[in-house]
This record gives sequence, C-alpha cells and structure tokens, in this order.
Amino acid sequence: MFDAAADETTELARQLLLDHGRHPRHFHDNPDATHIGSAHNPLCGDEVTLYLAIAADRIAHASFLGHGCALSTASASLLADRLVNTPLSDALRLTERFTHFMADRAAPVIDSLEKFTAFAGARQFPSRVKCALLPFVALQRALPNKPAMPPKAL
Repeated sequence: MFDAAADETTELARQLLLDHGRHPRHFHDNPDATHIGSAHNPLCGDEVTLYLAIAADRIAHASFLGHGCALSTASASLLADRLVNTPLSDALRLTERFTHFMADRAAPVIDSLEKFTAFAGARQFPSRVKCALLPFVALQRALPNKPAMPPKAL
C-alpha cells in the first residue's frame, strides 16, 4: 500500500539530514568553552568534539569539530543548534529521550524530539545508530554531574 504522507515525511527527514551533513551548523571550536567532550567510534573512525559555554546551568553556546559520515555530522550539527540557550536539565532529558528512541526500533516518533525524529530510519541499522549517538556521547562527557550513557548505546 502506498502512503504518500509517509513517503513525503521520509523524504523531508532525508533532506534535513543531508543538509546538516553537507553544511553543518556551529562547526568550529570555541576557545571560550567551559566544557568540552569528545567521542570516537573506532569501528568507522568518526570523531566529534563538542564545545560548550555553560553559565548559570544553561548552555549559552555550543559548537563542534570532527570528521565522520554524514549521519554523525548531521547529528552533531542538529545537536549543537538545539543546545544553544538550553538549560542543562533539558540537554540531559534530550539525551535520554534520543538514546531511548534510537535504541528501541519500535519506539514511536515523539514530537518532543523535534528534528531528531529524522533519524528514525537509522534505527534499523545498529552501526548507523552509533553514528547518530556519537555527538550525544560527547555531550554526556562534557556535562557536569551527568548520568552515564547506557552501555548498549555506545
């Protein structure tokens, strides 16, 4: 059965990921960063370093550097964009929700994940899940007083 709405949504998600993968936002280091976290996927060679400027329990600025596939670059770009002016508690909740969403292929697409729902198709491929989660691992490593990333998500 042909579902035009689902096909259109899938195409929009693909275009969003391609755009952020080819033209990442916030792609630079930040010498004024107060917190830095890095993550590396030795299986594919992807690397990302996340630079955060945190003041008063809020992420005032976020940027990243790294190299990798379009999926990990798009994830880092979308994450850095989303983190600007975000309370630390919201950043941690986003990390938890996205990690669960990516780990559970049957998890429904929820609006609170915003643009991160574009990664739904990657959930069918474990190696691609790791690419999408890599910037979130870097975020976990950068944040103070953070819970550990679940081992199965790494």
